[in-house]
Amino acid sequence: MEKGRTRVDLFEYQARDLFAKHGVPVLAGEVIDTPDAARAATERLGGKSVVKAQVKVGGRGKAGGVKLAATPDEAVARATDILGMDIKGHTVHKVMIAETAPEIAEEYYVSYLLDRTNRTFLAMASVAGGMDIEQVAAETPEKLAKVPVDANEGVTIEKAREIVAQAKFPAEVAEQVAEVMVTLWKTFVAEDALLVEVNPLAKVADGRVIALDGKVSLDANAEFRQPEHEALEDKAAANPLEAAAKAKGLNYVKLDGQVGIIGNGAGLVMSTLDVVAYAGENHGGVKPANFLDIGGGASAEVMANGLEIILGDPDVKSVFVNVFGGITACDAVANGIVQALELLKSKGEEVTKPLVVRLDGNNAELGRKILNDADHPLVQQVDTMDGAAERAAELAAK
Repeated sequence: MEKGRTRVDLFEYQARDLFAKHGVPVLAGEVIDTPDAARAATERLGGKSVVKAQVKVGGRGKAGGVKLAATPDEAVARATDILGMDIKGHTVHKVMIAETAPEIAEEYYVSYLLDRTNRTFLAMASVAGGMDIEQVAAETPEKLAKVPVDANEGVTIEKAREIVAQAKFPAEVAEQVAEVMVTLWKTFVAEDALLVEVNPLAKVADGRVIALDGKVSLDANAEFRQPEHEALEDKAAANPLEAAAKAKGLNYVKLDGQVGIIGNGAGLVMSTLDVVAYAGENHGGVKPANFLDIGGGASAEVMANGLEIILGDPDVKSVFVNVFGGITACDAVANGIVQALELLKSKGEEVTKPLVVRLDGNNAELGRKILNDADHPLVQQVDTMDGAAERAAELAAK
């Protein structure tokens, strides 16, 4: 949902806030970005806290990113240790100062996600929480219940009890967990999420069931009806090219290759990535540098915006423009390419990387003629998709 991103992954503190908003039982907490702020936050929580690194990666505890603080001064010390820490390549810029939980008796796992393979939603639940759910699924699959959820019916209390029964939750917490499952589903739907996960969902000493950690991924394609979600995006960590593309309304995702890709239609672009990766095997492992779908209206401005983003990527060594003319005919696309190159030149952004263009479909011959007549020294035309991918990979390797 980068218009290219399909998901926005939240930090733990943001997930906690969403859970609290919808009534999922959570502990108090607040996020800070300076060590000194840990003192006042811990005082507000009664004098002791848990200092938790906020990074979008698992394994924080093992890496030293989760620490108990028995006093406000100790919270400052722990925040000093954790802020700036590198955890699996993620730098910690914020920490959550969280209320300490009562003694934990048991840890569980619950989640909802979009199951693309089976075209449904899926509830997952396990009494083996507090560890990687992938490990549970691999080593003790019988401990992980997977229950399809019908989008029209959703999760009623009866459905939640079915999920809880399949996961074999202890009788003394079964009804509490079922109620959490109902509320978590409401959160999932209301926030247009692709994933909501609680690990662990803990039974504490006084018998309550509380969400101690949360993971949420939102559907960025639903931003039009969730304007408040924009404030949840981590703009500081965003790839600058993706941020620039988003500002221009482009459907772009940065990849780690050398061949810039422009196509019209997500399916065509995905196919283009495949053929370029395959062709690149013959040229030292050259790969696609991005996903960029300019859609059906490939105007000069859209094409110029796309080329500007791709050519601004220092990793790009060549560009492959792959267009199948449909509603927007190939002659319009060709004019767009010519005008885009002129537009970039007029802005002082001289194009220095070769462009391989493949036009097919509606008015393809006229489109090719327009490009031939323009005779731009860096534009090469290849008739077939495979041939164009091969040429683009070859040029990138040079």
